[in-house]
Amino acid sequence: MRKEKFNASALLLALIGLLLAGGVVFAVLSLRPDPIKESLSGDRVINTLFVIENGDKSGVKPLCSYVLMYYPATKRAAVFDIPGSLGLIIQRINRVDRIDTVYDPKTIAPYQTEIEKLLGIDISFSIVISLENLGKITDLIEGVEIFIPSPVNEYQDGQILFPSGVSCLDGDKARTYITYELPEESSELANFRRQRFFMGFIKRLGEQNSFLKNPQAAQILQSLLKTNSNQRTRTRLFDEFAGIDTDRVSIQSVGGNIREVSGQQLIFPHWDGSLIKEIVRQTLGSLVRPVENSQGDRVFTVEVLNGTAANGLAGRTAELFRGFGYDTISIGNADRSDYAKTLIIDRTGLDDMAKTFGEVIRCKNIQVDTPAPEGSEIDLESQNFEYKADFTLIIGKDFNGRYVTE
Repeated sequence: MRKEKFNASALLLALIGLLLAGGVVFAVLSLRPDPIKESLSGDRVINTLFVIENGDKSGVKPLCSYVLMYYPATKRAAVFDIPGSLGLIIQRINRVDRIDTVYDPKTIAPYQTEIEKLLGIDISFSIVISLENLGKITDLIEGVEIFIPSPVNEYQDGQILFPSGVSCLDGDKARTYITYELPEESSELANFRRQRFFMGFIKRLGEQNSFLKNPQAAQILQSLLKTNSNQRTRTRLFDEFAGIDTDRVSIQSVGGNIREVSGQQLIFPHWDGSLIKEIVRQTLGSLVRPVENSQGDRVFTVEVLNGTAANGLAGRTAELFRGFGYDTISIGNADRSDYAKTLIIDRTGLDDMAKTFGEVIRCKNIQVDTPAPEGSEIDLESQNFEYKADFTLIIGKDFNGRYVTE
């Protein structure tokens, strides 16, 4: 009898313990902040790392990696392309190597940490998609629409066929489109193709957002992703991405100088990585800056002219401004090579945008080129009907290759 009472008491105590433990777990889960809710309620940019994996049993590496920066208040976004061949000092292996050397398909944390250090930001969310699952997701969202400028009809382990114009790629076509490389094409073209697909993919996810919130579709999508967020958080995150106007989003590649290290070509970020951090800071500033008109989302064109005797300075400076998202449409020599001071000619009439442009190289010497009023009488023979860039930059002797010095 005593033994039965003892067993009953022990069972009762065990049940009470389980109830208490369950209550503690429930309380912890209830009180734990929702990361997406925390991000949306705060005045900050949401940074998400997307990785498309490619490989086999011998090894899996990122085919492409993109950091999507999104600011909920303005619904503006920017994307940075992280090349796998970026050369960095990898502290955990104590040598200079490719950034994707630290990639581990089992955990993205080391790779994400290196990207965070490179860009100077914190990344809240990560989404990893294998090449196979990318095809399945593409089929789930009924294809990804992209524009193909020139037809492709080649043989490379089978026929590669893509007609020119707007095409809706199914899963198989999508995988082929982002992986094929032709002998005569440059790596830049292959990267550009992947970037265009990624933006089309994000756009299509937004268009299919309502369907993807269906419980069955949401469960299928979640099973095809490796992510640090649960299904509810991921759904809310994609709700936000649905508001992005992808046609206005610029993709900026992390660039640098190419050097050969241990038999491989590596890209070393300009100015020991300080340039890309500055580009990111300015990009974040443009995302959060209130814009009263559409000019804030416009891509401004630039003409770069070398007003010094230094060879190649215009080309290197043009690359610098491309990194900041400007469309450098022309480079060349100025009318003379003895400019003492660097000069910016502004044709936009937008003081704030001209100052922002000048901040890239710390140039305050801005001259406004005011267009002639409509209907005014001008000698037609003296008019230049060629398109003029929004900004003309004339490099002077006070420019050290990165900044204008006092």
